[in-house]
Amino acid sequence: MPLRKYRLLALVAAACYLLACQQHSGSEIASDPHSIRRGQYYYDLYCSSCHSLNNQSIGPALAGITGKEGTEWLKSFIRDAPALIDSGDKRAKALFASYRQYMPAFPMLQDSNIDCILAYLNAQPAPTVAIADTLGLTDPIPDSIPLSDHVVDLQLVTQIPASGDAPLMTRITKMDCAANTGRTFMLDLRGKLYEMSSGKNTLYLDIATYFPKYIDVPGLATGFGSFAFHPDFEHNGLLYTTHTEAAGSAPADFALWDSIPVKLQWILDEWTVKDPAAKTLNGSHRELMRIEMVTQIHGVQDLEFNPNAHPGDPDYGLLYIGIGDGGSVESGFPEVSLNGGNKIWSSILRIDPTGRDSKNGQYGIPEDNPWAADRDPQTLGEIYARGFRNPHRLTWSADGKMVASCIGHHMIEEVNLIEPGQDYGWPEREGTFKMRYSETMTTIFPLDPADTLVTYTYPVAQFDHGEGFAISGGYFSPSDSKVLPGTYFFGDIVNGRLFYINQNEIKQGYPATVHEWRIAVNGQPTTLLKLTGADRADLRFGKDCDGTFYLFSKADGKVYRMTGEMPL
Repeated sequence: MPLRKYRLLALVAAACYLLACQQHSGSEIASDPHSIRRGQYYYDLYCSSCHSLNNQSIGPALAGITGKEGTEWLKSFIRDAPALIDSGDKRAKALFASYRQYMPAFPMLQDSNIDCILAYLNAQPAPTVAIADTLGLTDPIPDSIPLSDHVVDLQLVTQIPASGDAPLMTRITKMDCAANTGRTFMLDLRGKLYEMSSGKNTLYLDIATYFPKYIDVPGLATGFGSFAFHPDFEHNGLLYTTHTEAAGSAPADFALWDSIPVKLQWILDEWTVKDPAAKTLNGSHRELMRIEMVTQIHGVQDLEFNPNAHPGDPDYGLLYIGIGDGGSVESGFPEVSLNGGNKIWSSILRIDPTGRDSKNGQYGIPEDNPWAADRDPQTLGEIYARGFRNPHRLTWSADGKMVASCIGHHMIEEVNLIEPGQDYGWPEREGTFKMRYSETMTTIFPLDPADTLVTYTYPVAQFDHGEGFAISGGYFSPSDSKVLPGTYFFGDIVNGRLFYINQNEIKQGYPATVHEWRIAVNGQPTTLLKLTGADRADLRFGKDCDGTFYLFSKADGKVYRMTGEMPL
């Protein structure tokens, strides 16, 4: 069956399934199994990226919420939380004060869809409040981030083609250079890879046309996850990509055990491009690995090659892969993440994609990887470092420092200096603080003297959720750069605030001071929230082959060049 026809039939089937819930008058909540099942579908699609049923996350836990708030108020809040907050509603304002961010409006949801969501939530038993919830830290880092004199001027350079409707017109997440080619590419999670040139964007790869089981819902990170061109792409034509498919699409190389639910699978593929200079991809692909995930969050993240490695260097051509915990810890399965190096999750991998000595025979394992060199058959040689909730972005400094920006749970965002064989603590640690994940996921605790006997590697920089909510990793800016020279810069995905640390302060065991920087457009100071006109910035950074830096929002498709700094 042709792929377009296959997808059309799938959409028709989904539409038939997602007819309106059974109608109920007034504040009555549906309790029939059909409404609850459809409510779970909408919850997974629109709610679960920011909410957990039983633990606070970006937003509050939702199990039992129908017993705490009135049905009509809940409907109004789900439909348009920003409007309710701005109207002065006391309950809405209290939530905003607690979580310090707007929940987006959902104009695409019909009243019957919201009825289904409430039916599903009403069927979930309210979680028991743990005593530990009241004992943790409410403000783990009391000092505010200082404001610097750096104001970076931006210039709008292009608009990526829309892949959906407002407010999520695009889902662009990664902009990067194909090494040694002079060609820059942008990824849209909805399956598109574009080549960017002189303000124009040419579709290079539509990944959904190659994989009939490809999905890009539910969740904020489901779909075409990442890409990395081999450093010798101009000669060997090798490209690496990740994408998601539904649970059970094919046997997984790294499968969860039977007692743990599976939401979806992440797949790493190698492409052999026939003509590396061609404007559209024409070639073949093969699967390197397939990984199951408990939920749709914290899956396979960045793919990167070390840009400092040259032919003959031990690190040349080795692919680094960031893998999160898949939401396992907050879903009640900490053993997935807390695995001592014998499971793939919560790790940064380092593999030789052109080798063949892995268990499945599809890639190679470098002998100098720490868990390969230990000669323990129970550990996975692919693992380079571990103990991460969500290693979102990987990058290197010119002098060889490797940094991972790691998105935290309820309190702390991290910048980690990555060293082989180190354990960065999750879920025992969040930042330089202690987690008691078996008791509560809603707070963190100071370390006590006994905790220092356990060897974990702590962030070289961190900020708490009084400043931001989800770190967006950036780049090392050279000392002679026109923007933020001598820094590693990053920001916050949600509120769009922009931060940096000085490169000379990046030392293991000595947390660097985080500073804030600002932006202007054509000389006029602004913020990313003002620039996008949205309640969520969805901040990302990019870099072209000339080393010029860019800033963009995932949702609106507008890409801005960081042109220089302006005086205050």
